[in-house]
Amino acid sequence: MWLFVFFDLPVGTKKQRKLATRFRKDLIKDGFTMMQWSVYTRHCASRESADVHEKRVLNFLPDKGQISILRITDKQYGGMVNVWGAQIMASETAPQQLELFQ
Repeated sequence: MWLFVFFDLPVGTKKQRKLATRFRKDLIKDGFTMMQWSVYTRHCASRESADVHEKRVLNFLPDKGQISILRITDKQYGGMVNVWGAQIMASETAPQQLELFQ
């Protein structure tokens, strides 16, 4: 299962930029990788793992802005088409390694 976090956070003031940066850093600390500037993804081995990581994201939300979380299966993720310029790239495959600690 894959978790996608989409967000649009205000960055008009220094405090808002700091909060947006902290949110992105918290996502990275929790194992998310940047797919696009405001789109981060993370593979989860089970629904239970996805529940844990979704709750973590909800715990470090900034006060303002829009955040959406989407869950998709490995099969759905594998059907995604990625295009960089004119070159079509394969989707990232699910990790084969079992996560023991997070």
